[in-house]
Amino acid sequence: MNAQTTPSPRDAALALLAFYREAGIEALLVDSPRDRFAETAAESERRAEKARPETPPREKRTQRPDDTRGASADAAPRTSRASFESPGAGGVEPAFPLNRVAIPDEVAVADARERARSAASLDELRGLLEAFDGCSLKITAKTTVFGDGPERAELMLIGEAPGRDEDLAGVPFVGRSGRLLNRMLEAIGLERENVRVTNTVPWRPPGNRPPTPAETQVCLPFVQRQIELVAPKIVVCLGSPSAKAILGSTEGILRIRGTWQSYSFDLLPEATIPAIAMLHPAYLLRQPAQKRLAWHDLLALKAKLAELSAAGG
Repeated sequence: MNAQTTPSPRDAALALLAFYREAGIEALLVDSPRDRFAETAAESERRAEKARPETPPREKRTQRPDDTRGASADAAPRTSRASFESPGAGGVEPAFPLNRVAIPDEVAVADARERARSAASLDELRGLLEAFDGCSLKITAKTTVFGDGPERAELMLIGEAPGRDEDLAGVPFVGRSGRLLNRMLEAIGLERENVRVTNTVPWRPPGNRPPTPAETQVCLPFVQRQIELVAPKIVVCLGSPSAKAILGSTEGILRIRGTWQSYSFDLLPEATIPAIAMLHPAYLLRQPAQKRLAWHDLLALKAKLAELSAAGG
């Protein structure tokens, strides 16, 4: 029986660094991990506290010298509510409460809808998005990746979330997947400069993890308003997360790709435009054999654009 060899400290360290790289961890900034859930819970609690209406202070009752009915109660020390709720000494609450999971609440979603609805242009919408603090992804992201392309475009592509390259540049689809997307558009006679490109979530999730449904929900009103302002002839959802958020699909991308659907504007339910789901360029980089499916979808997209142009739509 062969004895198992114990890896040396150097090999163990190299293996750990390799794991960090695969997980998307690029730099270690502190000696101990940070509890992002607790931090965003504290931030959510702070916003909720600010949103509550202020209660006017009650008028203090003046006690007459001969009024002894409340003397014993007033003399007794009052115990604050915080002393029961806080585990800290002296009734001091901890810096980061741990009794809640930080998710965008209804107040943040309603705020996002109100901001997006008030935007009359893409520049105004970008400013409102950059000032929005209802999504915790903004805390860790370097930039707000709003969108790229003309203000009016016949074709609009919507991905999932920015990656590392997009977060640094502030522009969607600029890395390897972006270069592949440019070649895909060129293959059917389209130039990237004439196409509007954006994502369902404008901030890069830590470690390139997928956005949570709650994070996508709170950012969705800004994407929907961007579609309304661009007014494209066709919307293309790149990848399953985008198709689920924009088209409400419940099936996997391999089942719904290449099938034409309709996208309805929230503010104008009667106004619909053709929409289609396609494989994300990042997926095609991992699965090159699926490029044949993407080519069929690109040809269908080219035919639909020609059809709409011929009809004057």
